Amino acid sequence: MAERALLDWLSDASPERVAAFVEGLDDKEIIEWPFDWRTWARENQLAPDDDWRVWLVMAGRGFGKTRLGAEWVRSVAEGDPEARIALIGSSLHEARSVMVEGESGLLSIGAPWRRPTYESSVRRLTWPNGAQAFLYSAGEPEALRGPQHSHAWCDEIAKWDNMSNRALSTWDNLLMGLRLGSDPRLVATTTPRPVPLVARVMGGQNSDRREDVVVTRGTTFDNAANLPERFLEAMRTTFGGTMLGRQELLGEMIEDLVGALWSRRLIEESREDAAPPCTRIVIGVDPPASAHGDACGIVVCGIGDDRIARVLADCSVEQASPERWARAVVNAAQAWSADRVVAEANQGGEMVSAVLRAAQASLPLRLVHASRGKAARAEPVAALYEAGRVRHAGMFARLEDELCGMMPGGEYQGPGRSPDRADACVWALTELMLGQQAEPRIWFD
Repeated sequence: MAERALLDWLSDASPERVAAFVEGLDDKEIIEWPFDWRTWARENQLAPDDDWRVWLVMAGRGFGKTRLGAEWVRSVAEGDPEARIALIGSSLHEARSVMVEGESGLLSIGAPWRRPTYESSVRRLTWPNGAQAFLYSAGEPEALRGPQHSHAWCDEIAKWDNMSNRALSTWDNLLMGLRLGSDPRLVATTTPRPVPLVARVMGGQNSDRREDVVVTRGTTFDNAANLPERFLEAMRTTFGGTMLGRQELLGEMIEDLVGALWSRRLIEESREDAAPPCTRIVIGVDPPASAHGDACGIVVCGIGDDRIARVLADCSVEQASPERWARAVVNAAQAWSADRVVAEANQGGEMVSAVLRAAQASLPLRLVHASRGKAARAEPVAALYEAGRVRHAGMFARLEDELCGMMPGGEYQGPGRSPDRADACVWALTELMLGQQAEPRIWFD
């Protein structure tokens, strides 16, 4: 029975037939079977049969990309004693903690008696047969200028540092050194993001085939059998129906609106995992016109000693009564020790102040009156992003979807009727970074 046919048969066979099959294996086969990746992997986790040089695996979080990459490296190393493999992560820490020592890393998979040893001092793995792999950081392109390799695994390439074209330089230096052996190959695993390197690999088009590049796509839910149901439900609840969810869970490459004030690439290049300590915290609030209409935008922003603003949290609430959204504002102010709450007063005027004061009399509130449209107010804030003066400390799916729908001239083409979260973010960043320049008509309460 051919291997693929055998695997298909096993996936459909009853427990009794599988047990009978196992009883027919010899002692060596029984020992090896639990570590045979081709037996347990899904079809879209196996290397394509095509004659490829680059295999780009672009899939949602939790798809099993790390296991896929590690198993491919393991198969190369175990099959070729002369293999010299480059392992490149967004940083050396991530290369070690995810690609090597992680739950699905190279030290955790395959038969224990064939696993490599890791020498952290020289960032090298060595398999019993002599094959070797070396760790590199995408933030240090020059480290790849001299070494030669026969194979490479690049993890989360969309997360590589784009400052000063480091990601592209790392990729180019790697390709120039990928010249050992008779068939050099490279696997790149990533969640899709519209960054220059991903566009380069795909040839600038949202295509699944470009010359010697093969693309495999997949979703978080492809791996549902190995993920907690509570996690899957949380992902559906938090990101379902959002463009960021389509990107991070469904593995889609989201195209930007032509001419929008924010682009996905701009936001991705502004993203960081966590913010440094902030010296000032401001919460922007865009109150809803009614309890049954738009959301109440509540966005927390801060600034630190480096004078770079950070978006810290999106605490917005939907279809909330005045008492509920006011309480959400107060809770956010208390949780983040906010120095100022800036609330738009166009919808409700003194009622906004009364509702917030009723929730907490001592709230550090400033009411602002919008004399220009949302997009006009957003333009100078978008310019701050372009200048590298604003970053996102984490991911904020619905907020980012709204930002990417803001168009010059006042038109909004994002999700929902109104960019309430985006407007709250603009108010907070205007207070932090632009003072009264962008909106001179301010009411003090």
